[in-house]
Amino acid sequence: MRIAFAGTPPFAAAALQALLEAGHEIVLVLTQPDRPSGRGMKLKASAVKELALAHGLRVITPETLSVKRNPETAEAALSELQACGAELLVVAAYGLILPQRALDAAAGIGADGSIKSLNIHASLLPRWRGAAPIQRAIMAGDASTGVTLMKMEAGLDTGPMICRASTPISDTDTAQSLTERLAKIGADLVVDALEHASELTCTAQPEDGVTYAEKILKSESPVDWTMSAEEIDRRLRAFTPFPYMTACFGEEVFKLRAARPVAGHGTPGEVLSTNKTLVVACGSGALECTKLQKAGKPEMPAASFLQCFPLKPGDVLA
Repeated sequence: MRIAFAGTPPFAAAALQALLEAGHEIVLVLTQPDRPSGRGMKLKASAVKELALAHGLRVITPETLSVKRNPETAEAALSELQACGAELLVVAAYGLILPQRALDAAAGIGADGSIKSLNIHASLLPRWRGAAPIQRAIMAGDASTGVTLMKMEAGLDTGPMICRASTPISDTDTAQSLTERLAKIGADLVVDALEHASELTCTAQPEDGVTYAEKILKSESPVDWTMSAEEIDRRLRAFTPFPYMTACFGEEVFKLRAARPVAGHGTPGEVLSTNKTLVVACGSGALECTKLQKAGKPEMPAASFLQCFPLKPGDVLA
């Protein structure tokens, strides 16, 4: 099948790799422009761009597809998408809003030929529409999540569903581990679906159970010690590897890189123990921090962290 592909992070690259391995012809790849990355803030290509170039694919990186915002850039990208001869546009975590013109650019597949653009969305729709479905599912304490293949339409993840696959969320899953698992599920799901491209149909999403996954912001990273230990643990796992959770003592700010809920009682934020690990009281229960990171330093075990960051029982963290 002739496919145009739009995606940016490793989650999307997994789907692109699977489509290539399945023998599909990728006629065009859209991905976000190179962004500054690392301590040197050097420009770095997206995971999708790196993979596409390694396979000699045609790649375009428009800053926007909005003709109102940037007519010249958007018009060039949309014209190329319309002219590439794709039967289907596959989208996975692209990160730019796709106008109707882009959604209608491909010829179309499915039982009635109406599926022109297909989205690989990392949740069991209609739960967790939006930008950060994996992180919000962990934060909410959901028992399971999954991937939905959806026919795209103008609304925010409102399109009818083609198929879904689920996976449990364990009490040790982080956003990173769950993203990696869902990337594999999504890649397998889209390849399997396209084996029966001419038979695919869609089902409208239920009206009940709609939730929205707002984008994760750095401003959410400070720990609120008045929360329960279980809530803080879920947030910490949801914020790994970005933006991580932070705590401070005096003017010193540090990251919590790994922790687990334990029994304990005290004033929220109070240090209960510094014996090999850092145990801090929460609104209910306590959090045992096993890996931490000082600003400008690598992650380290709690015992090493405490040697260079002298905390003692009774201190109160903010």
